[in-house]
Amino acid sequence: MGKSDIKLIGSWASAFTTRVRIAFNIKNVEYEHLEEVLGKKSDLLLQSNPVHKKFPVLLHDGKPLPESLIIVQYIDEVWSSGPSILPADPLDRALERFWAAYVDEKFFPSLKLVRVTQGEQLAAAVEAVGKSFEVMDGAFHQCSKGNAFFGGERVGYLDIAFGCTLAWLRALEKIVGVKLFDEVKHPALAKWMDSFCSDPAVEGLIPETDRFIEFLKLLPGAPPRH
Repeated sequence: MGKSDIKLIGSWASAFTTRVRIAFNIKNVEYEHLEEVLGKKSDLLLQSNPVHKKFPVLLHDGKPLPESLIIVQYIDEVWSSGPSILPADPLDRALERFWAAYVDEKFFPSLKLVRVTQGEQLAAAVEAVGKSFEVMDGAFHQCSKGNAFFGGERVGYLDIAFGCTLAWLRALEKIVGVKLFDEVKHPALAKWMDSFCSDPAVEGLIPETDRFIEFLKLLPGAPPRH
């Protein structure tokens, strides 16, 4: 199956697109990345995801599939000969899906809220991120079972779901000038971050911080920073 049969509509700056790209790297699958332009949704994107009109969208043999975590699960099932992304054990698999939902519903929104707040509200937003990191630290100890990754000995589903938020973390700490993550308080999670970013399947896909900051400046809704 060639790259022409597998296309990914997305953006270099999108944490959700990065999830899919990491999954493809784990499975050693070649694909064509169709880069979207900020502020201008392509006709192909609108036709492929008419419900949410968002990327990423996987086009496999011309058939569209939206939503990053759904795509990651699809990749894991379709290219089953490569390393597994989801755990084999049903309970472990269910737990990783639970925590991935927490990332999307609670952690990532709390992180993104830091970008659009200031003053007393900013302090509250920073505190909320700190509490979310405490939760994810507990999730790491529960899922990793003493190994380097949430998924065990290698990058897995929850590593992908959570790890792709790290560009936001690094950029926001620099923009706001406040530490959002305490590596002293959460040494295991800090070590995981280094292991995740240096993994061959991930390396080069997490956006460089200064470039990502410039991207964030183009997004609407952020207060002026001095």
